[in-house]
Amino acid sequence: MSNKLSIVCVSGTLEKLQMASMVASVAAASGDDVTVFFSMNALQYFTKDNAELAAPEEGEFGRLIETEGVPAFRKLFEQAADLGDAKLLACSMALDLMKITPDDLTLEFGPATGLTAFLSDAEDGRLLSF
Repeated sequence: MSNKLSIVCVSGTLEKLQMASMVASVAAASGDDVTVFFSMNALQYFTKDNAELAAPEEGEFGRLIETEGVPAFRKLFEQAADLGDAKLLACSMALDLMKITPDDLTLEFGPATGLTAFLSDAEDGRLLSF
């Protein structure tokens, strides 16, 4: 039986996006039921207009991530979805505020989802926030 893991990504910093992507990809590859909910400052890094936008570093570790060959957070989220069947969801409120549609997103996101629906689905599993 797999574990259920729900991840909320709201930060736009490299270290938090990196850790969220690593947790999602490892859990998905391990057979866990993974859902990642992107909102606020995190969602901007997954739009076609910002496909190459670098996330700001919080500290020295961010520089190490970029210079030491660590797989990029976008690639790890993509692998979590492709190899581990993780569900990637965009916050419907964030999409509205940013004036973008699901077609503007770079990865294969599921349907736009509200926070209430996401939390309802997450209630019987573990919830992490980055």
